[in-house]
Amino acid sequence: MKKPLLLCALASVMATSCVTLNEFENLQAKYDQTSRQYTLTKQELEEIKEENAALARQNTALTSDYSDLTLAKSRSDAAVDSLGRALEQLRHHYDTTMENYMQEVAGKNRDLTRSQNLLAARTKELNDKETLLQMQQNQFQQQETFQLQRSELIAKQKQLEQEEAATRAQLEAKERELEAVRNAVANALTGFADKGLNVETKDGKVYVSMENKLLFPSASWTVSKEGQNAIKELARVLEQDSTLSVMVEGHTDNDPYRGSTAVKDNWDLSVMRATAIVKLLLQHGKGINPARIEACGHGEFAPKVPNDSPANKAINRRTEIVLTPDIQKVLRQLGR
Repeated sequence: MKKPLLLCALASVMATSCVTLNEFENLQAKYDQTSRQYTLTKQELEEIKEENAALARQNTALTSDYSDLTLAKSRSDAAVDSLGRALEQLRHHYDTTMENYMQEVAGKNRDLTRSQNLLAARTKELNDKETLLQMQQNQFQQQETFQLQRSELIAKQKQLEQEEAATRAQLEAKERELEAVRNAVANALTGFADKGLNVETKDGKVYVSMENKLLFPSASWTVSKEGQNAIKELARVLEQDSTLSVMVEGHTDNDPYRGSTAVKDNWDLSVMRATAIVKLLLQHGKGINPARIEACGHGEFAPKVPNDSPANKAINRRTEIVLTPDIQKVLRQLGR
């Protein structure tokens, strides 16, 4: 619509004045440029209208959203206020509850402390009573044990006293038996008492000691006539008591042996003399069990006195017949 108006204006100008061609062309160019500018501006205006319509629609939507948000905010503010009041009430209730709880806990702690103190006192009292009871039980057990041990000791003492009395009686009986044997031997050998023969009891045994001057010539193991008579009397005594064990021991002094026989030294000589006595005892005592008799030689190594004089050497040159009671018989009599 603006273009026809522009043409009319141009026509009017051209009618009233003379316009050169050059001016006309310039005006035509300006017109074309203005026309194009108009078209572009119109297009832009349309685009602006469309954008304005879009913005209007967007504004309407935003306005609606704003209204909705405002309403939601109002509701949220109301909810926040309500929650704040509720939170304040809860905080007040919490503070009140915590204060009551702490007071209750403090009271419970005081009660617990009192209970613990009372429990500790009762526990100590119980432990003291248990300790006292244990001590009393131990004392009672010790007394019972002491009484039991005392009774056992008394019974054991009585038993030992009885055993001691029985043993003493057995030993006294055995001593009497040994003394009877000694007396029997001494009486049987009375005639030889002044010829180097001695009878004694020692260590529960009867020792018949005969010097060699009664039994053997010097350096010989052949029994003299007088010695044979003494052995014969002794054999009769040994026949009467079959419980005696007989040990015949040969002894010499320390003078070297100078014989020219198979006997080489005092060892051999003492053994030969002991064996000779054993043979005579068995010869004259037919009732003597040979198993009861032993023979051994000590040579010069078991002297009665030091070999420092002729008299002492004479004492050491001897034959001892040791009579020992049956130990097993004695033990049986003692009940062991």
